[in-house]
Amino acid sequence: MEKFAQRMEKDNVSSSKPESSEKRRMPPGLLGTIAEHADWVDIVLMTLGTAGCIANGLSMSLIMLVLSRMTNSYASMASINPADINQYALTYMYVAIVVGSGAFIEGFCWGHTAERQSSRMRIKYLKAVLRQEIGYFDNTLEASRIPDFIANLWMFATAELTAMYLCWRLAIVALPAMFVLILPGVVYGTLLAKNEEKLQEAYAVAGGIAEQAFSSIKTVHSYAGEERMVNRFSTALGPTLTLGIKQGLLKGMAFGSIGIIFAIFALMSWYGSILVIEKGIKGGDILSAGVCIVYGGFGLGASLMNIKHFAEAKISAALVSKMIDRVPSIDSTDEQGETISAVKGELEFRDIDFAYPSRPESLVLKKFNLKLKAYQTVGLVGHSGSGKSTVINLLERFYDPTEGGILLDGISIKSLQLKWLRSQLGLVSQEPILFATSIKENIIFGKEGATDEEIVEAAKKSNAHNFITQLPNGYNTLVGELGTQMSGGQKQRISIARALLREPKILLLDEATSSLDSHSEKAVQEALTHASVGRTTIVIAHCLYAIRHADLIVVIKSGEVIESGSHDELTRNTCGSYSIMVSQLKTMVVDGKTQPPSEGIGVKILESPGRDATTMAEETINGQKLTGSHLKEVKNQQSDEEYIRPSWWHLMQMTAPEWKSTLMGSIGALISGSVQPLIALFQAAMLSIFFLKDHDEIRSQTRTLCYAFIAISASAIIASVIQHYFFGVMGETLTKKIRLAMFERIMSFEIEWFDQENNSTGALCSRLSTDTLMVRNLVADRLAFFAQSISASILAITWGLLLSWRLALVAISLQLFIVGSFYLKLVMTRNMSKKILHAQNKSSGIASEAVGNHRIITAYYSQEQVMRLYEDTQKGPKKESQKQPLYAGMALFTRQFLTTTNIAVLYWYGGKLLYQGDITYKHMFQTFYIVVTAGILIAEAGSMTEDLSVGTNALKSIFTILKRDGKMDPLKHDALNPTRINGQIQLREVDFVYLTRPTKMVLNGLSLKIEAGEVAALVGTSGSGKSTIIGMIQRFYDPTKGSVEVDGIDIKCYNLKALRSFIAWVGQEPTLFAGTVKENIAYGKENATEAEMIQAASLANIHEFIRFIFYYTLYLILVRDIACSKNLLPFAFYLTQTSVTVINYVCSSMKDGYDTVCGERGMQLSGGQKQRIAIARAILKNPAILLLDEATSALDVRSETIVQDAIEKTMVGRTCVIIAHRLSTIQRSNKIVVMDNGSVVEEGSHHDLLAKGEKGAYFSLFSLQQQSFASNKENPCS
Repeated sequence: MEKFAQRMEKDNVSSSKPESSEKRRMPPGLLGTIAEHADWVDIVLMTLGTAGCIANGLSMSLIMLVLSRMTNSYASMASINPADINQYALTYMYVAIVVGSGAFIEGFCWGHTAERQSSRMRIKYLKAVLRQEIGYFDNTLEASRIPDFIANLWMFATAELTAMYLCWRLAIVALPAMFVLILPGVVYGTLLAKNEEKLQEAYAVAGGIAEQAFSSIKTVHSYAGEERMVNRFSTALGPTLTLGIKQGLLKGMAFGSIGIIFAIFALMSWYGSILVIEKGIKGGDILSAGVCIVYGGFGLGASLMNIKHFAEAKISAALVSKMIDRVPSIDSTDEQGETISAVKGELEFRDIDFAYPSRPESLVLKKFNLKLKAYQTVGLVGHSGSGKSTVINLLERFYDPTEGGILLDGISIKSLQLKWLRSQLGLVSQEPILFATSIKENIIFGKEGATDEEIVEAAKKSNAHNFITQLPNGYNTLVGELGTQMSGGQKQRISIARALLREPKILLLDEATSSLDSHSEKAVQEALTHASVGRTTIVIAHCLYAIRHADLIVVIKSGEVIESGSHDELTRNTCGSYSIMVSQLKTMVVDGKTQPPSEGIGVKILESPGRDATTMAEETINGQKLTGSHLKEVKNQQSDEEYIRPSWWHLMQMTAPEWKSTLMGSIGALISGSVQPLIALFQAAMLSIFFLKDHDEIRSQTRTLCYAFIAISASAIIASVIQHYFFGVMGETLTKKIRLAMFERIMSFEIEWFDQENNSTGALCSRLSTDTLMVRNLVADRLAFFAQSISASILAITWGLLLSWRLALVAISLQLFIVGSFYLKLVMTRNMSKKILHAQNKSSGIASEAVGNHRIITAYYSQEQVMRLYEDTQKGPKKESQKQPLYAGMALFTRQFLTTTNIAVLYWYGGKLLYQGDITYKHMFQTFYIVVTAGILIAEAGSMTEDLSVGTNALKSIFTILKRDGKMDPLKHDALNPTRINGQIQLREVDFVYLTRPTKMVLNGLSLKIEAGEVAALVGTSGSGKSTIIGMIQRFYDPTKGSVEVDGIDIKCYNLKALRSFIAWVGQEPTLFAGTVKENIAYGKENATEAEMIQAASLANIHEFIRFIFYYTLYLILVRDIACSKNLLPFAFYLTQTSVTVINYVCSSMKDGYDTVCGERGMQLSGGQKQRIAIARAILKNPAILLLDEATSALDVRSETIVQDAIEKTMVGRTCVIIAHRLSTIQRSNKIVVMDNGSVVEEGSHHDLLAKGEKGAYFSLFSLQQQSFASNKENPCS
């Protein structure tokens, strides 16, 4: 198809692309990343925090200055005395106070500003996303890393300066070698940034699949697509494993490069021995200078480690900043532009050409011209995909025309202020969209600051007030994610109330009453007719009776107006498109073998005056509430997740298959852990060598220790690569395994689980991505660090006890205080982390919904209201998070203060032992160095408590899913697995209540039997329980009481996947996945052949739409080429123009045929196209039971006729259950079941039920609907 389009383009067929307003910007640097979202308070906090970092970073230099003097004093037994010992200890206490205070300021200030800025950034980001034009839609820097980076870098600088002060000759020789460490860090940061970007892209693909699956879970379950979704998700996770392992290798090489420091220490030891021999420099000064240089190198290395986090943050910050700074081509926040003081409502479309950004070569509207007078009601009709909804999209300025312009009262809408323009428009779309908040909040989206009286009045106008007031919480009732707790009609009435609330000057109705039952449709239609008075109204409708009284009816075909006029004017032209549509609907009435009742027939409404249906999820049945065993069962079901605890043992079992990688990684970690004690031991030995009197002995022992330092350096590098690579393999494999296991478990859960607030799509996606990453870091990275700490501690403590058991025991006992302080922090942060995660899940759900429903938010200019809702949900986690900086500061103070105090006490006690002659200075320093090294490692291990707290909560979140037993496992193998079913359906005394509304019953003692091969239609008011029955047949829900049977067997006894393989469901709102048309149709049957898909598409009236004109275009192009070769240029020119028209028609619908991408939730297709694809998917399944819930409600007249015929052919030989508000579509049913308030009122054939006369419920419904047409003899709808 592309080749033909390109060929036609060469023949002067051009298309213009709108210029993007997106400006390229350089990614922010380090300072820009840190301060981009800061205000003056944050600047002050960061300044104070930096000062704290500087004080904290001085710790090593101050300690070494004191140590050099003390070492020289202790090494010379003649000059040691108790007063000096006490003075040195007191000096260390002063240092402890300084560095401890600095650490507290660092932790508190940086933690506080991090929370402030991250919260602000999240709000800015969501606000920026909601600001973008509709066409745009066809991790951040960790707070702890910044102060760590500053402190470590400052420690390096001050340590090197201290080394220069103590022994400048040694510092000059060693300092240049330290910068060798910079090169590996730079290389690592560059490679990691590229790898991290690829990894994020791979995770985004997998996350998109998960989001589709969770948001479309009913469709997935209905078509037994759980395994297919799991396989798709598993395939998408494949690249993440490879990239994650590569990341571990890069990390190992970078961390291993720090081992070069030990080789540098060999150089310093050799040169230091020369300085002792030739220059007479004291050993204490050389050792302290050497330690400063080495630990300064560690500070530099630690800073380089943060390059990874800065690289990740820079990528994330660039993406966030790119979105925040992007100025959309249609900017909803732009307050420039004119306003009209007194809007009349005159509209004019002048020479409009338009193509969607995702298909810029495909014109949807072509030289479209239309003029609407003020206060006129205009109906737009035409086949699906003809461009009707595009007219409304352009008027709302979701998009701007490629060519031409739109005028309001003679002024171009581009020159009008966008916010003001949209405030004049009231949109009710074909698919009602509600947000996961209360009914009141959803209505108030229409007009911010509306009073309760205005809200109630709008609800009354839309016929919604009565059913709202009957809900347990009235207007404060939550509607569920995407309004799942409401029936289709109820959602539509709420959305109409939202539109009427703002009293718009121009009313836009895109199939506004398509989801309503007869009574509600009549009432709402009257309300809309009344609301149209005094304002311009544009109505899109497939059922022509809805627009028969319109002042002007416009017929659109292939993006052009082909005829217009009033209903009477258009029907006089018997050859016109509108007349043909009318004739088709007349045929439907005749085929139904019914005659419209006269206007005089009375109407009996099923509902009592002033009463309406309640929500599907909360229906009150005869005022009954759940009591006794029902309520007890509901409470038990609701609490099935409350007692699940984290399972570390089960987590270890999941890592067991990777035991080889775990073993190799642990060996590397153990070797890495032994490096620090060995270095400490050799450093102390080197000190004793410096104080030897025999110069030859100094040279000999120094040479031996230099070799040891070089060997340790090589071992450290190799061990680091082994550790990080193999733990990377284990960690990434575990992450993939957990994500896949979670996804697979979630796919097996019943629909009721997804109805719960905590299990919204956004919350589940967050748990799937964030929680698994936290556990991966905890198990892989922290397990490696734990192994290092254990290795170092055991080695250091053992040697310490052997060298000086008195000093070692004191040192060990002091470490208990450090460990205890970090455990206390763990206890304090555990509950707080749980509250934060719970609150953030809720805000994630709101953000996810807001982005998914961007169109309706844009139409109602509701960005500020969405942001207010989002900010309200952020108050909980923000309040809890504000406590964390205080705990972080206390933890840092404790670590630094106790560590330095530990040194003071040990030197004091060691000095006492030395003075008393109970220990040699060599053993004292060896014991001190190795035990203090162990103490530092234990303190660093203590810093894991925060990660442990967060990781434990993440682990609980994960195993809440993994350990949960689904009540309806679709893959249960010990159940009946029939090869065929007849299709008999029976509901026996069914009671039912939704767990989300546990106090109200939806079905009450309902009994119903549908024989195999029978066509049964369910009719009744919105919320009467019709869709609930459809859900129960598919076992989306189980009855609270009673049973649902298929072929005489309770459906609980069937293998659920097998049962659903015999059932096909077409819902009221078609759900498509973000794949091609072919992939969406093929979802109906695994391994379906192309011939089967084409046959199903043909029956659903979609195949012709996809393919026929393509071949016709090919024919025209070939004839044109022949004409050109024969020099028949006029004829060739005519054929060229014809081909262009045809290609544009195809391109505007499905330019790539079966390979056309449907977009997220099918957004690239019209409602009718989506519905026909959904019907084709159901037909492909060749089901024994076919369930149709308003399956033709979104189709135009012609398509509805053809698809209805196709459905009737498909019904032959199978059981069918139909829900329909248009009674003309179910008149041929074997059985019509009339429902009211969750019970069967009456049942029988169409003729039998009409024969009951005015006393019959069906007769009342039928009469009510027919009365709508009686006023116009030409009206065909019935």
